[in-house]
Amino acid sequence: MQRKGFERVSGTYLLQQLINGISLGSIYALVAIGYTMVYGILRLINFAHGDILMVGAYSALGLAMSLHLPFWAVLAGSMLIAALTGVLVERAAFRPVRGAPEEVTMITSLAVSIFLENLGTMVLSPQPRKFLVPDYLLVIHNWGGLTFNNMTILIVVLAVGLMLALTLFVTRTNLGIAMRASSENLQAAQLMGININRIVATAFIIGSGLAAVAGVMLGGQYGRIDPLMGFVPGLKAFVAAVIGGIGNIAGAAVGGYVLGLAEVLLVGLLPPSLSGFRDAFVFIFLILMLLIRPVGILGSVERGRA
Repeated sequence: MQRKGFERVSGTYLLQQLINGISLGSIYALVAIGYTMVYGILRLINFAHGDILMVGAYSALGLAMSLHLPFWAVLAGSMLIAALTGVLVERAAFRPVRGAPEEVTMITSLAVSIFLENLGTMVLSPQPRKFLVPDYLLVIHNWGGLTFNNMTILIVVLAVGLMLALTLFVTRTNLGIAMRASSENLQAAQLMGININRIVATAFIIGSGLAAVAGVMLGGQYGRIDPLMGFVPGLKAFVAAVIGGIGNIAGAAVGGYVLGLAEVLLVGLLPPSLSGFRDAFVFIFLILMLLIRPVGILGSVERGRA
């Protein structure tokens, strides 16, 4: 069926786009949570976070090819490697400038992002590589005219499961409660005996692990990875975090799904000639959201933290 603008479309076509949007939104949500956790504690916009996604994807490919591990072990191993990378980046690059003006930390994060991308290009080659996943994840299902594979199902189920687990962690554990306290008032939390370095490291570990999952899911969905694969998804995930209310974990999840659905539906309903502008639609959507609600969907006006 040919699409000509916002003309009448079938219910099946619309549902198919909703499935695609939820799948994409799940990936954005996982990456956006990492952004918002670090920002909530340090007020640091970590633009290198998207490149941790790339580290996770390449780690998974390396583990699969060299050790021939089952997929669940490959996924767990990539999360561990990405988490270690995130802690190393925090310790080497961000901890020395902690407390510096925001423009300093932002430039630092951009420098780390460029470093990781160039390191990946030099070490791993700039050429895209085929990303292999088990055949059972590529099995296609046709249900009532809708088409999706097991990878799509896994993306949504895994994302929702990880977000629920994170919710339990930050609400039911001492460490999670300490992270919430630190995000409310970092100095007060430190005066009450909370180890801030431990809290920050935990935020980087969790965020990097979730980014690795997103990287593996992206690689499995599109069948290829490259050293620059994390830049655009990372930037869009930042947009999702802002839309949801940056600093709010639930807001990051909501923003991820809102952005994923909006992007897919706009591209799916507009004429095919405009599909090349999908990235522009993302930032137009961000501008409109900020004009309507500057603090984001679940955000609130920030009070002083000191």
